[in-house]
Amino acid sequence: MLLLAVVATGLVATGATAQPTPTTAKPVALHLASTPWSPFTNAPGKPRYAIDLVEAALTRLGISSETATVPEGTLTPALLEGRFDGSPALWRDPERETKLVYSKPYLENRLVLVARRGHDVSAPALPALAGKRIALVDGYAYGDTLRAPRGPTYVAASTVEQSLEKVLAGDADYALMDELVVQYLLTHYPEEVKTRLAIGTEPLVVRTLHFALRRTVVGAESMVARFDAEMTKMIADHSYQLLLRVGWMEADVDGDGRTELVPASDQAGQEAPVRRYELVTVTADKPKPKADVPKRFFLGGQVYEGWTNVPEKYKVMDTLRTPQGTQIVPVFSFKW
Repeated sequence: MLLLAVVATGLVATGATAQPTPTTAKPVALHLASTPWSPFTNAPGKPRYAIDLVEAALTRLGISSETATVPEGTLTPALLEGRFDGSPALWRDPERETKLVYSKPYLENRLVLVARRGHDVSAPALPALAGKRIALVDGYAYGDTLRAPRGPTYVAASTVEQSLEKVLAGDADYALMDELVVQYLLTHYPEEVKTRLAIGTEPLVVRTLHFALRRTVVGAESMVARFDAEMTKMIADHSYQLLLRVGWMEADVDGDGRTELVPASDQAGQEAPVRRYELVTVTADKPKPKADVPKRFFLGGQVYEGWTNVPEKYKVMDTLRTPQGTQIVPVFSFKW
């Protein structure tokens, strides 16, 4: 019996060592590409909201990624030829849609006019600015929309900050800036904006921004669908707002087709927000809110109809926040 026990033990040990050792699956590594366009895409260490958001969402999904910066005009051929798996920031384009799976829009490019105080910024479209000089960051892709016949002339600037400097110095009549940059100006330099600038209220150009993968990437459709769901979670848990450097977001976080205002922290402050960043404005089936319907707020995982119904425990200020409403340090350095 002792001999049988020893033999049985040996067989068990042999059987155990014969089994394959479990291995941990390697995380997916995506090789992405984008053209430089501040503040959405850029080199590390510079404003690149879109890349930061996409990389954060993918990391939360266990997907690693790296983004290469390619010259303007080379991104589409590189994607179509399969030199990259996709891009963190793309406009929808019929030529690319046959080869790429697009996410839902997670940001918008909304370009508004900025001028010196006293100048008219009510132009509804670029042709109305014929003969005017508009400062644009050189090398960024603004699309065919800006190539309007009999439209304005463009003054090259090396950075977003320099485009504003050219306006203030009189070297350009206007700067065409993204709404995110405008919100940054309003938050960080309220007195300078009030006394020295005029800012348009309606964007002249609006384009939705998407994460996209080549259809040949294994699991591309599943990854994009998971990315869409993760973006909503990031808004609900404040991660999105912190990365985007905004105090309040307006988005549909509970999936009922109506939008909610979501702060960068559940310590939202004593007053209802004056400004918020709206996630998407060009959705075709988006219902227009009625003027007398109270805004909806999402705090602590709950939706509240109207600011008066928000519990007092949320109406306190987070003392760790910066003036822009987040815990992220400033990324622009405007000179006045």
